[in-house]
Amino acid sequence: MQTAVIYNVSVKVDEAIAADWLHWLKSEHIPEILATGCFFRAITSRLLEVDDTDGPTFTIQYHSFSKAEYNRYIEQHAPAMWQKGFDAWGNRFVAFRSVMQVVDEM
Repeated sequence: MQTAVIYNVSVKVDEAIAADWLHWLKSEHIPEILATGCFFRAITSRLLEVDDTDGPTFTIQYHSFSKAEYNRYIEQHAPAMWQKGFDAWGNRFVAFRSVMQVVDEM
């Protein structure tokens, strides 16, 4: 099964909320995103060898079969999902998003 597109979200989280934020991410946010049907898998990682002074940095990689499915997520679901994050955590996190096309899978 080859992944056509990976939507990568890197998030630096305030240390004071990191444990609660990670629980929310895994128990609510990721399941909601997967329920849109735009992605079939999500992998959560913590970045190593980075400055964690202000808090840890996590990445979530959402795997989609096509750019069209990713676009559907961005157009129909992303604004509401982003708002839920801000409603829950305010400015206690910073997110950076990127989109990658899979070239090869071994």
